[in-house]
Amino acid sequence: MARLEIVPSTFFTPATKIGLSISVATGLYAISYGALGVAAGLNIWQIAALSLLMFTGGSQFAFIGVIAGGGSPGAAFGAATLLGVRNAVYGMQVKSMIRPRGLKKLLAVQLTIDESTATAAGQGDPAEQKRGFWVAGIGVYLLWNIFTIVGALLGDAMGDPKTWGLDGAAVAAFLGLLWPRLKSSEPIAVASVCALVTVLAVPLVPPGVPILVAAIVAGVWGYFGRGPSDEGLEPDIKPRGTREELA
Repeated sequence: MARLEIVPSTFFTPATKIGLSISVATGLYAISYGALGVAAGLNIWQIAALSLLMFTGGSQFAFIGVIAGGGSPGAAFGAATLLGVRNAVYGMQVKSMIRPRGLKKLLAVQLTIDESTATAAGQGDPAEQKRGFWVAGIGVYLLWNIFTIVGALLGDAMGDPKTWGLDGAAVAAFLGLLWPRLKSSEPIAVASVCALVTVLAVPLVPPGVPILVAAIVAGVWGYFGRGPSDEGLEPDIKPRGTREELA
């Protein structure tokens, strides 16, 4: 009698589970964006278009924040663009990790956001990096747009979005991705300094800018830092023998 072998699923890997989890957490946050967009005076179609085309939460919140404060569309676009610069930096890292080709390059550009990049970067295996990027990117895109409409339709009926804890969902997801990577003193030090800089910058600069300040601090640290430690590496061993023997 033949034995029934159970082949483990190649889809529900750790990267896939992380990607799906962060998709749900981030997608729910879009309810807050949709409700705030209505409060800022945008209609449902404008709010939905921002999610479909701009698709970067920080930039979208900055855009509606400027509009709600009485700013011009040009000023709102400028603030959103400033915050979107970080995605260009992510693009270089994503390209080296997943190496998209053909039409996948265009799709990868649209899906390169905080969540997809963090999910991919948190994996050690190249296949898991690709899987994590696509699952998180596509998952967040779909749920973000769905819950944007939900939030816009609910509008003021849901009250203050913060009372639902949605503003903390994405933050909690990021902490879950970051924590396992703090395995040595230097990453812990970088994370601590960036967190302190972010807290100090919050009351001084517009929303979304503190994360850019922290990114600059981390980049400067990495550029001027001592680099990877040489501990554990074998010393250079000079070959023995005469020149004739080595030739």
